[in-house]
Amino acid sequence: MGKLSLGFSMTDPTSFSLFLAAVAVITVTPGPDTFYVLGRSLEQGRLAGMVSSLGIFVGNLGHTTAAAVGLSALLMTSALAFNIVKYVGAAYLIYLGIQTILNRDHGSALPTAPRASLVKVFYQAILTNLLNPKAALFFLAFIPQFIDPAAGPMALQTLQLGVIVAATSSLWLALIAAVVAAAGHTLRRRPRLVALQRWITGSLFMGLGLRLAIADSRD
Repeated sequence: MGKLSLGFSMTDPTSFSLFLAAVAVITVTPGPDTFYVLGRSLEQGRLAGMVSSLGIFVGNLGHTTAAAVGLSALLMTSALAFNIVKYVGAAYLIYLGIQTILNRDHGSALPTAPRASLVKVFYQAILTNLLNPKAALFFLAFIPQFIDPAAGPMALQTLQLGVIVAATSSLWLALIAAVVAAAGHTLRRRPRLVALQRWITGSLFMGLGLRLAIADSRD
């Protein structure tokens, strides 16, 4: 078995390429993280979107660590644990959506984002990701398919592959933030469209919350 530079080996020389291809497909498939960054980019601009993508990265690292030590298995085997995390996450997203819709503190000029606001956006992105139990299940189900038990500690391989998934996802989300923010700037320059922007953003968050609330661990 040939050793890869990351420190793990695979039985098939093409396995790592297949892993990267699978990660690429999964990354560009819209999901809760995508729509969260989309909403933040529309609401607060490119910088907030970039900060959100960084928060998603940190959250994914948390899921990777949990998968590496086997904590995510609890969500797969315990319906109660899954439902608790699911409904807390759903409630949090719906709260963000309602707060966004009710917030009328908008002006016609492009807003600036103070440090405190960016910190809040960052931690909200982490919580949004961590409170999605399906993300934990994804890391637990997907990554082991590319692990070779003979290549070394499975926890280390899980961490290595998980970092690749998290980094790829965040780079894609950062690109989305950069592209979508331009539309947000256009909307904020037109006062009559500000309310529409606020409703679109808030509806995205509430939609994510409802989607998470009705999610089944087997989906």
